[in-house]
Amino acid sequence: MQKAQIHIYTDGSALGNPGPGGYGIIIELVGQNYYKEYAQGYAFTTNNRMELLGVIVALEKLKEQPLNVVVFSDSKYVIDSVEKKWVYGWKAKNFKGKKNPDLWKRFLTIYEQHNVKFQWVKGHNDHPQNERCDSLAVNAAKNGTKEKDVFFENESKKQH
Repeated sequence: MQKAQIHIYTDGSALGNPGPGGYGIIIELVGQNYYKEYAQGYAFTTNNRMELLGVIVALEKLKEQPLNVVVFSDSKYVIDSVEKKWVYGWKAKNFKGKKNPDLWKRFLTIYEQHNVKFQWVKGHNDHPQNERCDSLAVNAAKNGTKEKDVFFENESKKQH
């Protein structure tokens, strides 16, 4: 039996960068009537952390492995790091001198459980799911309960 094709749309936001942030996620099963949205805000973080965390959380929400997944994102940071295989070089050097090692390690763990392809989407270009994810991310950054991005906050304190 053919595995379902999953489309994941993500976006991340940080107001101030660093500042309050959030991610927005849409998960769709292609050809089936399945659509879910997720969003979470963080008190103090960066846009790149939220872009990457959105992809991680979306992949972690998938209940079966492996699935065929296409991730649509406007983040060149995330897509290029994976598609150009930079993240594997960083991993080989234990992420020395790289930002967001906690998230990249978490990403690789879940990424390797699925068949994932990335599709870059131009941000703020009337792509309906990307616009919705942007709205979810910004709203999560501005409103509601915010988690602590503990790793980032601890790293920020070390640098000051």
